[in-house]
Amino acid sequence: MRIQLPYCGSAPLPGDLLVRFNLDPIVILSLLLACGWQLWAIRSCGVGARQRQLYTLAGWLTAAVAFLSPICALSVALFSARVAQHMILILAAAPLIAMGLPQSSSSRSTWCLWLGAAAFFLGLWYWHMPIPYDSTFASVRIYWAMHVTLFGSAIILWRELLNHPPQWSGQVLAAGSLTFLHMGLLGAVLTLADRPLFLWHLTTTQAWGLSPLQDQQLGGSIMWVPAIALFLWTTLRSLSRLCVSLERARPA
Repeated sequence: MRIQLPYCGSAPLPGDLLVRFNLDPIVILSLLLACGWQLWAIRSCGVGARQRQLYTLAGWLTAAVAFLSPICALSVALFSARVAQHMILILAAAPLIAMGLPQSSSSRSTWCLWLGAAAFFLGLWYWHMPIPYDSTFASVRIYWAMHVTLFGSAIILWRELLNHPPQWSGQVLAAGSLTFLHMGLLGAVLTLADRPLFLWHLTTTQAWGLSPLQDQQLGGSIMWVPAIALFLWTTLRSLSRLCVSLERARPA
C-alpha cells in the first residue's frame, strides 16, 4: 500500500529544515500572477499609487514566505508552525495586500464587510477543528481549500476594515470587535485544552522537543495574543475615525 505524503512533504527533522524549501512551480507562478495583476490594476490610481504598489509587493512577498519557505515543511511536523503560517497570511500578508487594492466606490454597500467577516469566521473555525484539519494532510486539494478560503476571506475582511467610508465606522467597529473576540476565543480553546485534539501530530512533535499537547498549546497562544492585539488596534482605529467624523458633524 502506497503512503501518500502531505503537501510540503514528510515531517522534517531539525537538522534538515533549512533546506526544505517549497519550490512548487504552480504556487510560484500563481503568486507572481496575483502580484502582477494587482500591480496592473492599481497602475492608474493616481495619488497614492506608488504607496499601494509598495503595499502590494510587501504583501505578496510575505505570502511567498508563508508558502515557499521551510515554514511549509515545518507545518507538517508542528501544529504551532501551521498556525504561525496562517497568522503570517492572515495578520501580515492579507492586510498589506488589502491596503494595496484599488480604492472602491464610497457608495458600495456594507454587505462586503459582513460577508468577509462571516466567511473568515467560518473558515477559521472550520479549518482548525480536528477532522477538517487532519484531512488537509491527506489531500492536496483540501490543503489548498484551507489556505485559499482562509487567505481570501482575510483579504476581503481587511479591505473593509482598513479602507472604508467614515459613515461605516460603527459597523466596522462591530465587525472588528467580533473578529478579534472569536479569534481570541479559538486560540484560548486550543491553549487551555487538556488533551491533544489533532491526530496527525501525535507522532510528529517529539523530534522537536514538544509533546503534542505542548505543541497545540503553543499554537493556540500564537493565534490568541497576536490576533487580539492586531484586531484590537484595528477596532481602536475605527473608533478614532468615528469620533473624528462625529466631531466634524457637530454644529459649531
